[in-house]
Amino acid sequence: MTTQSYSCTTTDGHAGPFAIPTDLLIGDAWVPAASGRRIDILNPATETVLTSVADASPAEGIAAVDAAAAAAADWAATPPRRRADILLACFHAMMAEQEWLAQLISLENGKALPDARGEVAYAAEFFRWYAEEAVRINGELAVSPSGANRIMVQYQPIGIALLITPWNFPAAMATRKIAPALAAGCTCILKPAEETPLTALAVAEIMRRAGVPAGVVNVVNSSDPGPLCSGILHDPRVRKLSFTGSTEVGRILLRQAADQVISSSMELGGNAPFLVLDDADIDEAIEGAMVAKMRNAGEACTAANRFYVQRGIHDAFVAKLAERMGAMKMGPGTESATQCGAMINRQAIDKIEHLVADAVGRGAEVRLGGRTPEGAGFFYPPSVIANVQPGSEILTTEVFGPVAAVIPFDDPAEAVALANATEYGLAAYVYTADLKRGLQLAERIEAGMVAVNRGLVSDAAAPFGGVKQSGLGREGGHHGLLEYCEAKYIAVSW
Repeated sequence: MTTQSYSCTTTDGHAGPFAIPTDLLIGDAWVPAASGRRIDILNPATETVLTSVADASPAEGIAAVDAAAAAAADWAATPPRRRADILLACFHAMMAEQEWLAQLISLENGKALPDARGEVAYAAEFFRWYAEEAVRINGELAVSPSGANRIMVQYQPIGIALLITPWNFPAAMATRKIAPALAAGCTCILKPAEETPLTALAVAEIMRRAGVPAGVVNVVNSSDPGPLCSGILHDPRVRKLSFTGSTEVGRILLRQAADQVISSSMELGGNAPFLVLDDADIDEAIEGAMVAKMRNAGEACTAANRFYVQRGIHDAFVAKLAERMGAMKMGPGTESATQCGAMINRQAIDKIEHLVADAVGRGAEVRLGGRTPEGAGFFYPPSVIANVQPGSEILTTEVFGPVAAVIPFDDPAEAVALANATEYGLAAYVYTADLKRGLQLAERIEAGMVAVNRGLVSDAAAPFGGVKQSGLGREGGHHGLLEYCEAKYIAVSW
């Protein structure tokens, strides 16, 4: 097994429970790629290479399916209480290493340590939640309408699952998929993002040490994920696909999954609106905006991108938001004072620069930031762009960075129309002192999740997912467990 150690020590000098694996987890062993190929992993704050990980071929993807298939029957037959105990052990093991894992996330992802610590806690919570859910996969027994028969419904594991995760939450996106899959009795193959595989590899090793049997969780990294994932999806033993990433890639995967009629869960792009009505407490709205916009430096699918603020408080809101965002310290995520870390790569910076330049070219005003700093690292400063004009690309494209685009509106009905004027429908935010009106607006906004008077919408106990081009299915809550189950109806004569 190839491993790598890092100087990601905690404040008490703890350097982690083990050297981080950098190979492929297939069955009961960490193995190198047969080709010997490796993928360099960069520190986005310095643009230097941290280490490299094994680069899997499509054949190694099928080897992972073989391992998952070999473990499937025993894991499905494992009593729910035993599966729950293992998941709870994973929760405790992960929380015991929260600081160390946060350091690792900051190193390979670039995010600030407070965000990374929050991610580890959020990620671990999926293990605890689904430990509790594993023993509550309840069936149904009903009398048929004629009264002559009984209708019995059982929920069974759907089968082997391919789980594909993004780079922006390398721990949480892995556990949000793995935990319900294991709770339901499924085995899985995890394909982490090629930019941030180290966290996923560390989490997989923690799970192995916590008692997850060999073959139940397999991990394959790849610099060319298309052929790898296509090969896995065309194996008839694979019955579930769960993907978090861009809408464009999601469409490709859905087309491939259709060849084997594979059940698919898709958490795709977002372009979240943030509505502030003139009766809102402006200070509370600013606090919520800071969370909704600047969590993970804006690199989140739930990040507020479009701030629609009623005209009566628009100028005050812009001024306060620029003040708060301007006070944030930008720097390497591993430095304790950092509040806004690096973006993931140069392409991310290029996209942000383009969207800001387009908005300014159409008449928007830069109230804060708006320019890439000199020097090493993929940094972009917290930025506020006011009076963004209709037709600006930043209103229709997910910016995935620390840029807040602010647009005034006059009437709440106008704000709802503007909020819905996108192909996406993942998350939205509403601030108003009138709770009834807030709930009425929430029902009219085309989004799978709406936060009313709060800036954080995610919760392990709640169904996470979108409508329109933002995806299919739900993760989290009891709904997330059912994504990995088949409802079997058994007709019983009486």
